[in-house]
Amino acid sequence: MMNPEVQVTQALKSIARNDHIKSYIQQSNELYPLLVKAAKRFVTGENKQEGIEVAKELIKKDYFISLEYIGENTTNVEECRKDKDEFLNLIEEMGSLSMNQTVSLDLSHIGLSVDSETAHIHLLEVAKRANLYGITLMISMEESSKTNNILDIYKKTTEQCPNVGITIQAHLYRSINDIKELIHYPGKIRVVKGAYQESANIVMPRSKELNNRYLELVEQLIEANHPVSIATHDESLIQEMEHRQYLNHPHVEIEMLYGICPGLLSNLKSKEYNCKVYLTYGIEWYLYLCHRIAEYPENLYGLVMDMINPSIVERNSLY
Repeated sequence: MMNPEVQVTQALKSIARNDHIKSYIQQSNELYPLLVKAAKRFVTGENKQEGIEVAKELIKKDYFISLEYIGENTTNVEECRKDKDEFLNLIEEMGSLSMNQTVSLDLSHIGLSVDSETAHIHLLEVAKRANLYGITLMISMEESSKTNNILDIYKKTTEQCPNVGITIQAHLYRSINDIKELIHYPGKIRVVKGAYQESANIVMPRSKELNNRYLELVEQLIEANHPVSIATHDESLIQEMEHRQYLNHPHVEIEMLYGICPGLLSNLKSKEYNCKVYLTYGIEWYLYLCHRIAEYPENLYGLVMDMINPSIVERNSLY
């Protein structure tokens, strides 16, 4: 019999991809306000200014930040152009504030779901603008069916823009070979476990084997003296990396999602490790919220509490 937690996780990942449910929630006068309250545990707000304000507060506390305008799987060319322009505006504002940090994005948000060429053209425009302000652009990884296209676009873009980084999912068996090639490109590599529901023949389940693979990927990057962002909330994994002194390297940072394990990240920062908070904003928070609960079902308890009685404590104050 399947573990109940695994069943919940799989159900949430399926719900996250259900456009009918998403549309119903967005149009519901009862559900939408409740879920917006819950989403604010993990999302800074629905507009750019809310994201930047949270980022400014965290930077004052000596955190690095990565800010993303949420969205993916945009299939309309005009909408892709608008989303690309939103990233350009975000970069302009961050640049005007001398916020030389990171902007993250999904390629399917700016054109990959239309065609690879549209995604590449838009990414190149955003990357060049970011480079003007000393801002790093981090490409997120998506479903495995998109991996080849994402890596191809990344490699082409770094020929002109070395400020672009890429994300690798440790649970994909192929990642051990991908990373051997990616080490030869200039961009920072963000290592995540992987959140997408995939076929068992191409991914490792959450297990000791997956943790070992994660450590192996990070070790390869450190030995190559390659910039790396260790993106995990797994405390046992972090403790092992501390024991191995991975976090002591100047080109290594530990990255966590806003609203998740802030105390743990604060403790790591007190040890003078490079610590980054991944922030998001935008109206497409529904998919992001479902993934946060799917990755760590215990988040559901806090979500329900926030719907009933939103916390008075600002999330920033927890860092």
